[in-house]
Amino acid sequence: MNVTSENFEKEVLKSEIPVLVDFWASWCMPCKMMMPVVEQIEQEMQNKVKVCKVNIDEQSSLAIQYGIMSIPTFLVFKEGKVVNKTMGVQGKEELLNLIQ
Repeated sequence: MNVTSENFEKEVLKSEIPVLVDFWASWCMPCKMMMPVVEQIEQEMQNKVKVCKVNIDEQSSLAIQYGIMSIPTFLVFKEGKVVNKTMGVQGKEELLNLIQ
């Protein structure tokens, strides 16, 4: 799910379940490399974790708000707060551990 500054609060901050937010851009090769991993997690963790994507070129205010300096950056939100953060290409297990 792509999120914007308009629906970020509803989809991420007020989510009943943990949210993995992928900050990315269409020109970013490492971001493209991570897409299949992120999609796999989304399918395997349905109803346990919500996966959202933020395109930093289209949603620069969100990138600034959360201090995104390099992409891909992954933030995990629980109960409206950032509880974990990692940057760069990650394996599926690393991202799953981040969510736990």
